[in-house]
Amino acid sequence: MSDKAVITCALNGVLTDPKQHNVPVTPEQMAREARAAFDAGASVMHIHLRQQAPGKGHLPSWEVAVSKEIQQAIREACPGVIINHTSGVSGPNYSGALDCIRETKPEIAACNAGSLNYLKVKADNSWAWPPMMFDNAVEKVKDYLDVMNAVGTIPEFECFDVGIVRCVGMYHQVGMYKGPLEYNFVMGVASGMPSDPDLLPILIKLKRPEAHFQVTAIGREEIWPLHQRCAELGGHLRTGLEDAFYLADGKKVTSNGQLIEAIAACARRAGREIASPAEARKIFGTNR
Repeated sequence: MSDKAVITCALNGVLTDPKQHNVPVTPEQMAREARAAFDAGASVMHIHLRQQAPGKGHLPSWEVAVSKEIQQAIREACPGVIINHTSGVSGPNYSGALDCIRETKPEIAACNAGSLNYLKVKADNSWAWPPMMFDNAVEKVKDYLDVMNAVGTIPEFECFDVGIVRCVGMYHQVGMYKGPLEYNFVMGVASGMPSDPDLLPILIKLKRPEAHFQVTAIGREEIWPLHQRCAELGGHLRTGLEDAFYLADGKKVTSNGQLIEAIAACARRAGREIASPAEARKIFGTNR
């Protein structure tokens, strides 16, 4: 167990529409929201890129220039902060994501470690969106890991289901990746692992023993007992407007800072202090 908890803020995500939710899009907005999260205790900022043209902020971007501008703005607003870059792309064309990692060399980047049928059913028993496959074949995972290995970026292995957790150990066994290990247990996707605190000890048992872990809990107020359990079991913590809009009391937030304040309180209730960026670098083994 790490005595200090590293807090990651997932600033905006890929699915949230800025016309409906208060998610940041421009470098200035990203920097402002990052600062609010930084002041509340987050030392890692997980970023997604959006198209910058007017009216296009709901669409993803893989422009290297956009990535560089956003990262620079966040670093200027939050001295010493760690950047965790998105990489998730459905389909066979993920060269833009590879280029962003290769060219900007973030300290950490997401590495989706397996495929998932991404599904949700509405109350009227119809699909919430057309059923889709979030495809992450081994060859695709290897392409990401090869680029991350080349530029010194630590992969954060995103695990949407129990079998994917076990796959990460296999990637390590066959030599696809041999560096510091971070698992991110993504819980709350309707067709993936549920946001159930009782599942967390099983996932911890299945990860490699030397690896760090955190939880991405997706949902409303029901996710907060999972965050608390993660803190109690020694995990690192993540929240942000990519994952949630509601506090444990059901209040809807308007800023990432409010969510980070709440998750920092989970750590403190578990008797743990919040890691600074320098301490987070030491915990995760980054060399920058």
